[in-house]
Amino acid sequence: MSLFIGLMSGTSLDGVDAALVEIDDDATPRLVATHAEPMPAPLRETLWHLCHADRVAFAELADAEDAFCRLQAAAVEALLAGSETSRSSVIAIGSHGQTVEHAPLGHAGGPPYTLQLDNPSLLAELTGITVVADFRRRDLAAGGQAAPLAPVFHQALFRTPGEWRLVLNLGGFANLTLLPPTGDAREPLGFDAGPANALLDAWHARHRGGPFDADGAWAASGRVDEALLERMLADPFFHRPPPRSTGREHFHLGWLERQLTGRERAEDVQATLAELTATSITLAVEMARERLQAPPPERLLPCGGGAHNRDLLARLARRQPEATLIDSAEQGWPADWLEAGAFAWLARRRLADLPGNLPAVTGAAGPRVLGGVYAP
Repeated sequence: MSLFIGLMSGTSLDGVDAALVEIDDDATPRLVATHAEPMPAPLRETLWHLCHADRVAFAELADAEDAFCRLQAAAVEALLAGSETSRSSVIAIGSHGQTVEHAPLGHAGGPPYTLQLDNPSLLAELTGITVVADFRRRDLAAGGQAAPLAPVFHQALFRTPGEWRLVLNLGGFANLTLLPPTGDAREPLGFDAGPANALLDAWHARHRGGPFDADGAWAASGRVDEALLERMLADPFFHRPPPRSTGREHFHLGWLERQLTGRERAEDVQATLAELTATSITLAVEMARERLQAPPPERLLPCGGGAHNRDLLARLARRQPEATLIDSAEQGWPADWLEAGAFAWLARRRLADLPGNLPAVTGAAGPRVLGGVYAP
């Protein structure tokens, strides 16, 4: 048995998730302990600015990266202390970093790129543990989208005999993994469906304050504006075949504002954003099924922050009536810790010189070993 730590900070910018994962010799992962390190408000504001700025100074990037890395180190220390785990027993930390821009198709005719703030050398120095980081750019170099990377972990956890399953990550953005039964020759397929919590949280913060719409209660109080929904769904992203990925550089409040007439009630916009998430996921599932010639999935496993949004889950259930919604915790892995767990698992793959991507998902030219290794 070997211990790894996975670190993840997503597009919601709410903190660093740290997962201690035990992986046995046949690569079966087991969640041992978790810790969520909250994002300090000043750092969150800085990162928010960097995610939306047209131009930034190198000093701004360096300051934010240093503060973020120290937050990661604090998360590791709290995880070790809370689980009474010695650092010497941990093989490596898998660090995703903080995405500030993701442009797998390039920008204005330039080369594709993805930028995660991270300093694995400093993290190794602060924690005394080997760090594996920079997972995305190797896939990008091979012609892939560099995202999503979690489907290979979903396959390890949730693929099962005799049943098609849909794993749905409802973070700042929604991505899906359609899993064939084990023994089926078809490969899993995954890609980004569109915005999820990123727009819901931003609109809620503007009009109601607070970081998110708890249980989707505010969205549930509004009515879907069908004309607004139609305008949003006209965005070409929703109709682009996979592989595909997206982020704040495409879907942000400015994008939403361009769809508004100015006569909408704020709560109706929130309801329509929730419906946009559910509808775009349904469109993505139809694309995935058509690509794999697959039946409707029998089980739907929501994860990420949106797995706690009852209004959003109800909208999804109405649009996926054939699928039974199940709590991923019933499958041995709580919904909030899948992404952090994925990067612990990817760190092990890197140290074993095993591929960490699924070319059918990212569009890369083939399987690639992901990440660089930074010794303490």
